[in-house]
Amino acid sequence: MKKNTLFYGLAVSLITATICLFSCGKDIKENPVVNNESQKPKTELTTFVHPGVLNTQASLDYVGGQVNGGDPNRTAYYQKVIDYVDSHPVPTSFYATVVVGSNGATSPSKSQIRKDAELAYALALRWAKTGTQSWADKCISVLNGWAYTFQNYALLDGSTNPNQPGLEASWTTPSFVAAAEIMRYYKVNGNGSGWSAADITQFQNYLNNVKNNYINNMPVYNNNWNASQGYAKMAMGIFLNSTTVYQNGYDLITTYVPIIIQSNGTIPEYCDRQDCVHFQYSLTAFAYAAQLAKIQQGDNSLWNLNSSRISAGYDYMRSAYQGSASCSYCSTSSPVFPGVEVAYNHYQTSNLSYLRGLQAPLSVPNDNTFLGFTTYTHYGVSSLQ
Repeated sequence: MKKNTLFYGLAVSLITATICLFSCGKDIKENPVVNNESQKPKTELTTFVHPGVLNTQASLDYVGGQVNGGDPNRTAYYQKVIDYVDSHPVPTSFYATVVVGSNGATSPSKSQIRKDAELAYALALRWAKTGTQSWADKCISVLNGWAYTFQNYALLDGSTNPNQPGLEASWTTPSFVAAAEIMRYYKVNGNGSGWSAADITQFQNYLNNVKNNYINNMPVYNNNWNASQGYAKMAMGIFLNSTTVYQNGYDLITTYVPIIIQSNGTIPEYCDRQDCVHFQYSLTAFAYAAQLAKIQQGDNSLWNLNSSRISAGYDYMRSAYQGSASCSYCSTSSPVFPGVEVAYNHYQTSNLSYLRGLQAPLSVPNDNTFLGFTTYTHYGVSSLQ
């Protein structure tokens, strides 16, 4: 009798769990189906490559050298960096509290931190290309401004998703980190940027604040939130020289690639969210994470994951832009996110060639979520990364 009762209880629990799984809203889907742990690729990092957040010493030397040597194509790509810097003055004040809203709702602090993350990265690229100290000083002033001033996130109003700060931090932090990697480690003719050890320590404190209090606390949504979270933790792990943080981010990526992108390449997030943006958040985070793994691990583990599932996702993106997907929210004039260039740099497929050709050279995303200028930094430099 006890065995029958136990069996009945287990059966009821399984049925209840199944009902819960399929009754969740389209934006929040708990209990993801994850890969068998024994089948997941594992990293074996003991040290990190620096600079190593999307760019390396060799790749930055190469693209900067091409511009300095008068290459017309790379010069046109670099112009996007100049344009952004020239149109965004270096701020002189920063926010202790960044107020965020959901579904596009914004605030002055949210707008500034997004733009400043792109600006810091653009300034870092400009210093790496020119070696002019003033660009390094400006970049450092932006990094220090946020590192010394920022304290916390706050919600815009009662309608704001209480987990929104984690997503915002997952978007802006990797761009700051990419700039910080260049400031900390890149050498121009053997000379560093002059970023002080004390300032670097404070920037690490900033990273740990947003990681521990916001990014680590994001729920399971099975969409771009978790993709962005994984990419952010990989980037932060590199700067913090933490194999634990990096591995945690890497594991998030290996978990969510096959959940977000189906085996045939379909990305349900496209039709569910009814726009041409959110599914690109996922693809961009995956492409950037795969490039981080390529640089740090020297392999294509994430690019090849689940039979090159990231490539299949970009195949689906082309169908979305051509209007042949099961829903229609993209057009050839919709913003193409800069992850396309990084993915094309690796896969070299005709579908990715079509996508980058729509708007290349690519600058920054229209909403300043992920770092940009990837046509400048990545087109034709695959052998250096």
